[in-house]
Amino acid sequence: MSDTYTFALLLVVTAAVVLAAVLANRLTQWLRIPAPALVLAASAVALQVFPDLHTPAEQTVDRLVTVALIFILFDGGMGIGWSRFRGAARPIAMVGILGTFLTAVAGALFLHLVVGLDWYAAVLVATAIAPTDPAVVFSVLGQREVSGRSGTILEGESGANDPVGIALMASLLTAGGISGGAIGHIAAEFLLQMAVGAVVGVLGGQALLWFMRHVPLPEEGLYPLRTLACALALFGVATLAHGSGFLAVFVAGILIGDARAPYKREIEHFHSGLSSLAEIVAFVALGLTVDLGVLAHTEVWVPGVALALVVSLVIRPVVVGPLLAGSGLQRNEKRFLMFAGLKGAVPLLLGSFILSEHIDDAERLYGMVVIVVVLSVVGQGSLVPTVARLLKVPMREVEPEPWSLGVRLRDEPNGVHRLTVARGSAADGSRISDLTVLPEGVWVSFVVRRGQLVPVSAETVLEAADEALVLGDPSAGPELRAVFEGSASEE
Repeated sequence: MSDTYTFALLLVVTAAVVLAAVLANRLTQWLRIPAPALVLAASAVALQVFPDLHTPAEQTVDRLVTVALIFILFDGGMGIGWSRFRGAARPIAMVGILGTFLTAVAGALFLHLVVGLDWYAAVLVATAIAPTDPAVVFSVLGQREVSGRSGTILEGESGANDPVGIALMASLLTAGGISGGAIGHIAAEFLLQMAVGAVVGVLGGQALLWFMRHVPLPEEGLYPLRTLACALALFGVATLAHGSGFLAVFVAGILIGDARAPYKREIEHFHSGLSSLAEIVAFVALGLTVDLGVLAHTEVWVPGVALALVVSLVIRPVVVGPLLAGSGLQRNEKRFLMFAGLKGAVPLLLGSFILSEHIDDAERLYGMVVIVVVLSVVGQGSLVPTVARLLKVPMREVEPEPWSLGVRLRDEPNGVHRLTVARGSAADGSRISDLTVLPEGVWVSFVVRRGQLVPVSAETVLEAADEALVLGDPSAGPELRAVFEGSASEE
């Protein structure tokens, strides 16, 4: 077969895999199992069924997943935005940073004292399974998302603890063991990566925002490509400066998340789709590293199952519960966060680092990580909607909106406010003409209700969850938010 036909066949197979992975999201709405779990399992099974399919080189997998995580974290940061992050920064830092450390410590104690691993191996495995993955949670929830600060904390926790877990694993592998001197080296290396990553993220995010606002491009399609290139550059700069590139892109994403810039909606849609594709690529690549024969060994799956149960039922509730004290969350929201710490691509990536470093008994250690991730995604993941319903966690439906209505303007508009009517706010249940608390010169231009335009007049009654486009003085923003989103801002 000529090279041309071989390449064409490769393209057909790749397209079929991507389409199957994309359509798997439809299947998850019925099975309540996240699409990443199906993709991971399919890749692992395919490796066994097709003899000509070989495990890719460890370096190739690491690089593929690293690039995928850059896209995922940058999009995750943009999805949170600075205003949401600022309102939940303390619990995000407590759970995402301190919680990751405490989870790793508790997991290492269990693996050493109960399973019998030596301290270094125990710490490596515990560090690998410490980070969480909210993308898996939201894949389970389907067209619903957790509303309020609990959803922000869940997203922010993962964005924070992914760079923390990766930096900690890199420091451990560089140290090569656990000793008094090694612990000091690990701590210094970790703090350096976090500090440099944060600085590069803040400075880079501000520079990117200036770049987006002040440097026009000749074509609309180039704007998302510019932010993509800048995200990759920020990762590279932070890494070259011995910092955490993952933290840098996450912080930069947060800083530009809710900032106004030309073609911002198109940029967000592009990175959202790219993030979804990146997640598929990551799990396909990681699935090809899973040896089902190794997982079948008793010394792999038994401690793996035990660790998964201990982490989900004991360690996470015990660690996360106290860290959420003073967060302002209701008791049911705290309990949901204590349950919903699902594992995903990052633990598998960290496990693959153990393989690539050829640590003693690396295949067994990686197998345990795989078992923990699979049980977390399939077991916990399938229960997330039920637990959310039982705990009455506030959630909202996210319906697809395939049709858009917009106006292109050459210059940035001033005095355009996009607001969502919060339940219990002054606007909820009120006619537009009755909103006497609105500032002078304000005009309600558009109202969108359940995906449909509502004719606007003085007699139009606003309802909770209505989206309103309001024209008025730019300085009227705080007053308008108090009227339309008053109850939401008081959380």
